[in-house]
Amino acid sequence: MTSPHAEPVLAWYSAHARDLPWRAPGASPWSVLVSEIMLQQTPVSRVLPAHRAWLARWPSPSALAADPAGEAVRQWGRLGYPRRALRLHEAATIITRDHAGEVPSTHEALLALPGIGRYTAAAVAVFAFGDRHAVLDTNVRRVLARLASGEEFPGRQPSTAEYRLAESLLPEAPATAARWSVAVMELGALTCTAARPKCGTCPVSTHCKWLANGSPPAATRPAGQRYEGTDRQCRGRLLGLLRDSAQPVPPERFDLVWPDTPQRARALDGLVADGLADPLPNGTFALPS
Repeated sequence: MTSPHAEPVLAWYSAHARDLPWRAPGASPWSVLVSEIMLQQTPVSRVLPAHRAWLARWPSPSALAADPAGEAVRQWGRLGYPRRALRLHEAATIITRDHAGEVPSTHEALLALPGIGRYTAAAVAVFAFGDRHAVLDTNVRRVLARLASGEEFPGRQPSTAEYRLAESLLPEAPATAARWSVAVMELGALTCTAARPKCGTCPVSTHCKWLANGSPPAATRPAGQRYEGTDRQCRGRLLGLLRDSAQPVPPERFDLVWPDTPQRARALDGLVADGLADPLPNGTFALPS
């Protein structure tokens, strides 16, 4: 082991890990990739049924690539941030065309796919293929900030120092390192939470610098984003109308779901610009074909 934290965290994970389909023995790399895209800014409880339905409909990248992009947006439902569905469809198309329908296994090849950033590429390489990379999501960053840096919350974006710290804590064996990565992620999700950390049951509380310092509050705390009345809510209503309609939608039907004309027009223009809605020659709108 490369640190005194690994053994207690791995033992805790063996006893407390949630039974999630993308972690199951034999879960396909496609299942892992879909889960990582869906889990971006979306809680596990909402992702579970969506992931199950997605894999039932499209069990492989080639199955998704064979359908129009609009069907991916429709299936995405109300998970939020629907551009993720378009990026996943684009990735499936490239995987089918350039990788013989198999999710690529290397960090570099994964990073080249649309919608795949540094975190997601590392997560898929680690959790689907057992590679050895630092995986820094919000939960992992919070655990390491408290445990090793004595801070309640990390900065807004991962720093070079954070990556170096995460890499220094990885066990040497790739399989153990992969298990450590998911274990720390689970610890942040279940125990070292943002609002009410359960320090009394944390397996590494005796090593935690933040706890040893008296759990000092951060100078600035993460602020929740307002949703009611925002352009994002308006876009969601308009896209929901397109998603639920089997036929193209005339402009006057959008008035019924969002009465604010300037905001509605702005949101509809944004959906078109993002490729989530197609304006048709007769003036109606539909999901991308």
